[in-house]
Amino acid sequence: MGIFSFIKNAGAKVFGIGKTEAEEAAESAAAKLKLEEAAAKKLEETINDLQLKVEGLEVHINDDAATIKGLAHDQATKEKVVLVVGNSSGIATVNDQMTVEHVEPEAQFHTVVSGDTLGKIAKNYYGNAMKYPVIFEANKPMLKDPDKIYPGQVLRIPALD
Repeated sequence: MGIFSFIKNAGAKVFGIGKTEAEEAAESAAAKLKLEEAAAKKLEETINDLQLKVEGLEVHINDDAATIKGLAHDQATKEKVVLVVGNSSGIATVNDQMTVEHVEPEAQFHTVVSGDTLGKIAKNYYGNAMKYPVIFEANKPMLKDPDKIYPGQVLRIPALD
């Protein structure tokens, strides 16, 4: 006799107990897809709850990337939808494939860093810290309080009229 070597995780499990690596991988992929679909559905519900008008809204998630489709009422709505999705935990990139019904100029985007306030951001973009309400209003309903922003959050910075 002697000792024989085998590949530990290859082949079928003894007595039908357990799963092969291929079966486990397939189940893991199916579970991941189910989680991504649930997360996409939750984002769609959140966008609707925020009363952002998008006809035919579709959100798809693949790993840390989201794709958004639909017809937004206006440019501000489109940008807010991108921010709702992009500022969600686990999302690193947003592929914006939305169209806009009422075209208007695009806003700039600002990523909040430690020490930022809406006043400081307004001073940077508009030359006047007292213009912070413009940024606050541009990011409603996602922002509920002008004092509650966090590092890494992305904000819309619209052009002044």
